[in-house]
Amino acid sequence: MNFYTRKWVKPEDLNAHGTLFGGSLLRWIDEEAAIYSIIQLGTNRCVTKYMSEINFINSARQGDIVELGIKAVHFGRTSLTLTCEVRNKITQKSILTIDKIVFVSVDEKGQPTPHGRTKITYTDERLREDEV
Repeated sequence: MNFYTRKWVKPEDLNAHGTLFGGSLLRWIDEEAAIYSIIQLGTNRCVTKYMSEINFINSARQGDIVELGIKAVHFGRTSLTLTCEVRNKITQKSILTIDKIVFVSVDEKGQPTPHGRTKITYTDERLREDEV
């Protein structure tokens, strides 16, 4: 998994305990996953369908730099399944993992529609995965 998006934790991102508010982090993840899906599916007509269990492992504090990693793991007929990890850029400690985020391609009426994709495409150099 490659980590391309980085966020700086600012005062407005904090909860009452002075750590990164989970809602702020989930908003960042949903946005990054949507952008990734739009690029992979070749359409901006896709919606978040499902997120599996969200595992908060460590917290982040004001001033920390966090990086979001998203990777496509499965292409369905109308869907794209992703996995996600967020980590602290400096310490490399994992902050959160989500095993499964599902996006669905929809038509103009909001109904699921086949997207025709079967593998990761590299239309944007920043999305290229390291080959192992």
